Amino acid sequence: MAATILFALVIGLLFLGVPVAVSLGLSSIIVIAFLSHDSMSSVALQLFNSAQHYTLLAIPFFILAASFMSTGGVAKRIIRFAIAAVGHFRGGLAMASVLACMMFAALSGSSPATVVAIGTIAIAGMMQVGYSKEFAAGIIANAGTLGILIPPSIVMVVYAAATDVSVGRMFLAGVIPGLVAGAMLMLAIYVVARIKKLPAEPWKGYGEILQGGKQAGWGLFLIVIIIGGIYGGVFTPTEAAAVAAIYAFFIAIFVYRDMGPLKDIPWVPEDAPSKTRIGFSATVYGISLFGLWMTLSFFAFGDSEAVGFTVRFWTGLGAGVAAMIAYTIWRDPEGSLARVPSHLVAGLPIWGRNLGMIFGNFPTAMFHNDTRKVLVDASKTTLMLMFIIVNALLFAHVLTSERIPQAITELMLGAGFNWFTFLIAVNILLLIGGQFMEPSGLLLIVAPVVFPIAIELGVDPIHLGIIMVVNMEIGMITPPIGLNLFVTSGITGMSLLQVVKAALPFVAVLMVFLVIVTYWPALSTALPYAMMGPEIVTR
Repeated sequence: MAATILFALVIGLLFLGVPVAVSLGLSSIIVIAFLSHDSMSSVALQLFNSAQHYTLLAIPFFILAASFMSTGGVAKRIIRFAIAAVGHFRGGLAMASVLACMMFAALSGSSPATVVAIGTIAIAGMMQVGYSKEFAAGIIANAGTLGILIPPSIVMVVYAAATDVSVGRMFLAGVIPGLVAGAMLMLAIYVVARIKKLPAEPWKGYGEILQGGKQAGWGLFLIVIIIGGIYGGVFTPTEAAAVAAIYAFFIAIFVYRDMGPLKDIPWVPEDAPSKTRIGFSATVYGISLFGLWMTLSFFAFGDSEAVGFTVRFWTGLGAGVAAMIAYTIWRDPEGSLARVPSHLVAGLPIWGRNLGMIFGNFPTAMFHNDTRKVLVDASKTTLMLMFIIVNALLFAHVLTSERIPQAITELMLGAGFNWFTFLIAVNILLLIGGQFMEPSGLLLIVAPVVFPIAIELGVDPIHLGIIMVVNMEIGMITPPIGLNLFVTSGITGMSLLQVVKAALPFVAVLMVFLVIVTYWPALSTALPYAMMGPEIVTR
């Protein structure tokens, strides 16, 4: 009786247009007040406990990092690198857009952020070389969904909080499926491009790949920090999110300088002598190589006695010095080893100038209008999402206290369900629900119900999480509430119906991918099993 009334209240309120968070919270309070043995004080206690959930602290930091990366010009550098890598294939610009979405997804953890950051630039670029607006919009709408599958993912954090599984395992589980989904979309584009004779970009050589990678490298290094830091045992996923937010702020403001007090001020003045440019670039490459080696070796070896700090330091220092010398000789017209010190000294004033500007403008950058706008936008998104999550966790508490999942489990087992048919039912439920609800809200409603059933039927909890995330992906590009459809419509000026028609052919690719993920568990579990072992769930 309580279960029927609870679900009827939630569905009824949603169809009346009541916000998701209010629907969940109000339904839960009504059931507790009139049908449950719980006292009303449990509402306040549950809301307080939900707000104190340590795992959820990662969400505002990942949102903030994504906001800085979206605003800080990382997207255009990633797109250049992607075009250099795959643009020479037929349909290469569309394939590069998918690759760019995959890389930006590994920075943002958000599908809408990926669509906005990459789509704003990529759709216009595709149209300029002869792609139809509909084709370009369909590609971005679908590729943008990878933002919640490729780690780090905000939706994965939400699932982990709702089911008490490991965020680290969830992130690992999304790596291979994310790569497979991106590859399937790129293969579909290539087939369509061959049929429609879509254009290919000219091959610009490996130098362009290196140049594009160099420009995008500071942004892409965030992936190394997050993934390497978590699995190197340096920090937890929540701490990784905080580090990512600080790093994204520093890169956007002081390195790329696409926003903030140093906006559009180049690191090296245009009138700087060639000798100064060479010396400065050489030291940049040397210091970068040293920093990269020290970071990666720390993640890899940690406190290993065989490869201690001293060994790592001198190895990295030697590699950095060698890189400085090699670059200087390569770029110097005379190519003389004896001229290396003078080049390096000539570059020092550039370092002094830039470090002075960074330290001098740091307080200003903290309160600059660009920084304030990013913080406000990120705060709005965080408040909206956290309000949904807290109310959804109250809803999950009511489910648990009334033993509703256990009752549904017994009903399904009595009806002869096994893991195979259960996963079909889960997919159908989520595909239908995804058409009407925002991913995090739907996941928080469904996960507490289906999770105990999945465990009872022997479904791996990490595998179940990836299945649910992929369903959320498809939900973001299916009407009437597909968030990516609205975002794509907004950046292209197309009507929602036009975007739906454009995205539909590639939705079929993701549907095939959903079947593969559902019935090939190793695709999701192989990497987390190999690195962290299986998830242990106490029934």
